[in-house]
Amino acid sequence: MKKIILFLIITLLAGCKSKKIDTPPAVEEVKTIKLALAEVNDFQKDRAYDLGKRILMTCNTSKFKPFTDNEATQSVINNITIEKLSKTCTKYRQWYGTFKDLQLIEIYKDLNKSITIFRFKALYKKKVANKELRVYMNEENKISAIKSMDWIDPFKRK
Repeated sequence: MKKIILFLIITLLAGCKSKKIDTPPAVEEVKTIKLALAEVNDFQKDRAYDLGKRILMTCNTSKFKPFTDNEATQSVINNITIEKLSKTCTKYRQWYGTFKDLQLIEIYKDLNKSITIFRFKALYKKKVANKELRVYMNEENKISAIKSMDWIDPFKRK
């Protein structure tokens, strides 16, 4: 009987052996600060507005003037095609009506990547439209990314 109890205790101790837990690598903290609208020069604001509006106006006119190397990075130029825009525009026109204008709401600076993020509220004919257009500009004042999403009041990095 003693041998059976001793055997069970040893088995229990061996079964409860602690395991090494893998810790995930440290995540780089994103440092994003909000800028006052007056802190950013008018050239940058106008450029972000014009290039963002050019994309959304495609939904109204069905004509898109491709970006040049001076306006956008090569990855943006390669990713924005008339076919992709037409597909998105068809959905947007059906759900929100015609595009009217962009309204600059906020500007953020990503300190890690030296990117300025312009948050525009996209105004459409239908009042149910609550869309946001984010224009990401690098230090060369070229669009490095552009993103359309549902408007959320607090800024969240996505």
